[in-house]
Amino acid sequence: MMGRLLTGFCEIKWGARGLILLYVSVVSGIILALQYDFANPFYSAVAQEALIPFGSFWRSLHFYSSQLFFLFCLVHLLAVIINGSIFKMAPLKWLVVLATLPLAVLLLFTGYVLRGDSTGESAGMIAEQIALAIPLAGDMVNNFLFAISAEGMKRVYANHLAGLAVLWLICAWDHLRRYRVMLADHGLLLVITVVLSVFLLAPMEVLSPGVLHIGGPWFFLGLQELLRVIDPFWAGVVLPLFLFVLLALVRLEGRVGRIIASLVVVMLVFYAWATFLALGR
Repeated sequence: MMGRLLTGFCEIKWGARGLILLYVSVVSGIILALQYDFANPFYSAVAQEALIPFGSFWRSLHFYSSQLFFLFCLVHLLAVIINGSIFKMAPLKWLVVLATLPLAVLLLFTGYVLRGDSTGESAGMIAEQIALAIPLAGDMVNNFLFAISAEGMKRVYANHLAGLAVLWLICAWDHLRRYRVMLADHGLLLVITVVLSVFLLAPMEVLSPGVLHIGGPWFFLGLQELLRVIDPFWAGVVLPLFLFVLLALVRLEGRVGRIIASLVVVMLVFYAWATFLALGR
């Protein structure tokens, strides 16, 4: 029974669905970018709803299509690990494809930061602290990715629109060119995304002085909780890098591969536990 369920799960075209959502995210993102001013991020994000026809819809469409794209990427990764497709890939090719995951996280994260609301502002400050905690290369990493204290949203905006997006496309290109997707084949998914965007507005938290706790993006909550008790370098750099190394080695067969897979599961369960702790605050 379990075997049939896993087979059915792996046969679903999660990657193709994620690609469709990526198209929607890119188109809606371009529409929003035309009216975005990185010098005044929060007011610019709020003004998009007034300056762009159906602005609330486009902002929500970009938000939900991006979130769903990332979720489908994670599910697609799980499916290819379960069905053993990764064992057919050359080690270097698997490493390059795997690099799309942290790049997708950064793309999603910078989108939150660009909102300039309480969540975005808090996430940006924490991200800078983590980057600067990297020994020797901290300033360089921060200047490349964020530099919010020095330049505001200028660097984040450039990376979200071009830098990180181009890097993601380079890493994913050999994998993406194998897909042939048609919008007509994913009508239900598109309808669900559009309906969700119409009736459930994308979040925007007003800046409120005196608030003692601000929750970050949902995928960032576990890390935010770990930062309460662990040094930023270990929580924000070493642990994510260790997970990435484990995923890079999970394609190994035999006993070593099973041990690595078990460690990945343990780390994901631990992160889920930290996320639930953060949700309870």
